[in-house]
Amino acid sequence: MRQDLFDKLQDLPLRYFDTHQSGDLMSRFTNDMDTVSDMIGNSFASVVSNLITFVCTVFMLIYLNWALTLITFVFLGLMLLVVKSVGGRSRVSFQQQQAALGSLNGYIEEMIEGQKVIKVFHHEQKTMDEFAARNSAYRDAAAMAQTYAGSMMPAMGNLSRINYAVTCCVGGLLSISGVFDIGSLGAYVKQVSQPVGQISQQVNTLLAAVAGAERIFAVMNADPETDEGRTTLVRVLKDGDSLTETDRRTGHWAWKKPDGSLTELRGDVRFDHVDFGYDPEKTVLHDVSLFAKPGQKIAFVGSTGAGKTTITNLINRFYDIQSGSVTYDGIDVRDIRKDSLRRSLGIVLQDTHLFTGTVADNIRYGKLDATDAQVEAAARAVSADTVVAKLEKGWDSDVGEGGGRLSTGEKQLISFARAVLADPRIFVLDEATSSIDTQTEQLIQQAIDHLLQDRTSFLIAHRLSTIRKADMILVVRDGRIVEQGTHQELLRRHGYYHDLYSKQFAEESAARILQ
Repeated sequence: MRQDLFDKLQDLPLRYFDTHQSGDLMSRFTNDMDTVSDMIGNSFASVVSNLITFVCTVFMLIYLNWALTLITFVFLGLMLLVVKSVGGRSRVSFQQQQAALGSLNGYIEEMIEGQKVIKVFHHEQKTMDEFAARNSAYRDAAAMAQTYAGSMMPAMGNLSRINYAVTCCVGGLLSISGVFDIGSLGAYVKQVSQPVGQISQQVNTLLAAVAGAERIFAVMNADPETDEGRTTLVRVLKDGDSLTETDRRTGHWAWKKPDGSLTELRGDVRFDHVDFGYDPEKTVLHDVSLFAKPGQKIAFVGSTGAGKTTITNLINRFYDIQSGSVTYDGIDVRDIRKDSLRRSLGIVLQDTHLFTGTVADNIRYGKLDATDAQVEAAARAVSADTVVAKLEKGWDSDVGEGGGRLSTGEKQLISFARAVLADPRIFVLDEATSSIDTQTEQLIQQAIDHLLQDRTSFLIAHRLSTIRKADMILVVRDGRIVEQGTHQELLRRHGYYHDLYSKQFAEESAARILQ
């Protein structure tokens, strides 16, 4: 189940992770899975065994005497009413308990990751108070669940004892009258009461397992990321103007359509009247149209939240548009298999993520079969080898969980090297140099100019000085493209871009004077 659950996570869209706490999802792998495991290991066999014993006893009783059978069915009905009433409330309480535990785990994970921020703003007491509130909510839910579940066993036990007493009295009268023998009565009375008592003792474990299983299967039953694309990316042999598919690793790539025809991978991206919203009821991109010819540098500028990153997220189909179309080399991206689409793209985000492991392992994530020489070459291309030179174990240095042993700028350099190693046709650079010092940024800018030759690239930058050489600058405001042109063309228009650039240039000049 745990393996299936992890596999399921790989099939879920990013939208699912945007709306669910990672700590709560982790709780389903641990706490919820443990409750199911505990039930299977300790309670399942006992419950099944006692149910079989009870059913066989009832059939035996039907065979022996109808009067005792009628008494048993009356009390069995009363027991079922107790199970339905108390068990239903207990089940709801266990669901609340597991949900509260998931929320608590999510909060703990978030606070551990944010310890630096907590200490910087001296919010330790606030954090403890919030944790106490969540912990109390979990305690209350658990107490209520245990109260309901705990009342089940004495209720069932007392009904079983009453059934025992009534059966003894009626069976005794039947034995005196010669209808029923004492030996059969003794065997029956023992067998009919024992399994009921045994089952009632397992109610807590069973109900907790049911609540845990429901949370697990809520993820398992979530809608996976849909992929109707049938166009794939294949290696080809390029011969003049023709493309021939081959097994040789020629370095040339093409789109293979369902009919078998091949279209060269060039990097031509076009948006045609695209509307999009993370919430279908709230549109964040309005009638966006743009084009990027192969080899062009397209830059997006605008204030925070204007929609720049959202536009690039639609190219790789992290999200699907509501209306309009996005085409890649003339093919609608919805017709391209997502793994093929994303293999052709290289993305460097502002918020980098490194995995636990060595520097070399994290760079090699861009191409798992890369040689050491290829890894080192990719690092040198973006000056990431300067990071390695400072580390005690060089390429074999452990970066720590999430890259915690490296600075933000160092992590960004390694992330950049990882994208370079993948050798994509299109680069998406989302504030890729925002955490790097000016000197290193200049080196990387030179490397970028070299690497992006003949490649289509989308650059998102707040520092406008880094995009002056872009072939086209698109100014995004409130989800709309309000201006477009080259750097010089936009300055001559004295519009929104001119105001942004003038203000930023003045701030940078003042900072240099102060230095």
